[in-house]
Amino acid sequence: MLFNLTPITQHPDSPMTITSVSTSKQARQFLDMVNPIYKGDPNWIRPLDQDIEAVFDKRKNPFFTHGQCERWILADDNGHIIGRIAAFINEKKAWQYEVPTGGIGFFECINDQHAADILFEQAKAWLQGRGMQAADGPINFGENDSFWGLLVEGFTPPSYGMNYHPPYYHDLFLNYGFEKAYEQITNHLSARKPFPERFTKIAGWVASKPGYTFEHFSRKNAGKFVKDLMEIYNDGWQGFENFVPIKEETLMESFKKMEAIMDEKLIWFAYVNGEPASFVVVIPDANQMIRGFNGKLGLIEKLRFVYRRWKGVNRMRAIVMGTKTAYQKHGLESALFIKLKEYVLPLNRYEEMELSWVGDFNDKMLSIHHATGATFGKRHLTMRKVF
Repeated sequence: MLFNLTPITQHPDSPMTITSVSTSKQARQFLDMVNPIYKGDPNWIRPLDQDIEAVFDKRKNPFFTHGQCERWILADDNGHIIGRIAAFINEKKAWQYEVPTGGIGFFECINDQHAADILFEQAKAWLQGRGMQAADGPINFGENDSFWGLLVEGFTPPSYGMNYHPPYYHDLFLNYGFEKAYEQITNHLSARKPFPERFTKIAGWVASKPGYTFEHFSRKNAGKFVKDLMEIYNDGWQGFENFVPIKEETLMESFKKMEAIMDEKLIWFAYVNGEPASFVVVIPDANQMIRGFNGKLGLIEKLRFVYRRWKGVNRMRAIVMGTKTAYQKHGLESALFIKLKEYVLPLNRYEEMELSWVGDFNDKMLSIHHATGATFGKRHLTMRKVF
């Protein structure tokens, strides 16, 4: 790995300026400051600028209807941007913890603890001023399928929406006083390797049961499938701590974002006597389509994107799965994976599916990963700092 790990040491008294992002120039500096951090790292794939900017756009991010956020950039005494951070409060979740808890995210910084501490302190002050007593990070001001967690193991090219960081970030968080709240495990599944015999046997038995039917997503009936997914998700995840039901408009926005890369036959639903029971959402890895774009999506990049999408990529990402509580021991997930493989194998295109990410508290989902024969891929941490 070729990380830019040369420490930039500055005296604690050296002038650094932290500024709230309020102009288009500052927004551009917020985006572009990642380039020197990851220069020379062959695994780095810069997220699209438009995806990050959408997080901070009140017109595009539905979380602004029940939350607020702010972001900052940090400059050294020469005016060079050396760090950035965002802080946010999701009012629907903040008050469900033992103490009111906000979030920090989109943290990037040179390898300098003093600089990192200035960023953390700014976010902390903003959160405390709004009644928060702790912060989770790095997380997203949005759903946890994107920009969530601190990468600490598995420094390989990230899939679309997954955070990627230099190894030294972990020390910056720990030295400031962040502690691990939970682990986020990502596993990898070979698309060509046969499923374990027991898994296949269960899948075949489930798929043939009377009243059990399976359908893939259809854009023509997107509204129906979004409602089915919402019903399954809100039922299946309700028992988890700090769970907040997902809204239909949030799901519609997510599917709208996926349209450019979506393959309808990679998104499957299971029904029991017509009742929505289980689902899996898989998308082609768009990072293989945007690699080398440096965050931009101008005309040339769009043409390259269209060509790469037409040519096809060799990795998929399973971004979310869910099963209603009443059906969580029925083996529906195994049947859904079989449906996926029946479609994927004849394409002779995909080599790997990334199963991302599952919290270490979710034993049921981790067991499903294990049953498929998936192997460990990456480990992210959601860190927490109590003020």
